[in-house]
Amino acid sequence: MSEVAAGGRDRAGVQEFIERFAGQLADAGMQRMAARVFVALLAEDAARLTAAELAEVLQVSPAAISGAVRYLTQVDMIERRREPGSRRDYYFLKADMWYDMITQREQLMLRWRSILDDGIDALGVHTRAGQRMRETVAFFDYLHEEMPGVMERWKERRAKLHREWGLSD
Repeated sequence: MSEVAAGGRDRAGVQEFIERFAGQLADAGMQRMAARVFVALLAEDAARLTAAELAEVLQVSPAAISGAVRYLTQVDMIERRREPGSRRDYYFLKADMWYDMITQREQLMLRWRSILDDGIDALGVHTRAGQRMRETVAFFDYLHEEMPGVMERWKERRAKLHREWGLSD
């Protein structure tokens, strides 16, 4: 039987979740240790931990945490802060992290789109490769047109969920 901590947390279940989700993120291209740190923060009620706490949760060296948090701050998934009166850095999940990540991906697709237009010109609009490029551009255009509405509907749904769950925004 697994150990249940205060608040009803299944410690072994939490560890298994961290490893499973981090594995999925690593399979999708995220650095493995960064994925583990990210998921550990995601699983923490306060959404903040020190490097020492992260090392303890993940049972790794502080050096492994250092590289992971550097990567996660560079890609804007977490932020580092010092709390008043403390000498320790705390690593926080960003409040609207998923929203921000999708928005950043959309900006990336817009940059790709302009390059794809050049590809269409170079490949020829009537070639098979040119047609693939045109379809990709059409898909990116579609996402760009739909994304503001999707994001606005998400904000509305999130606010409704927070009210239902008794959370503050």
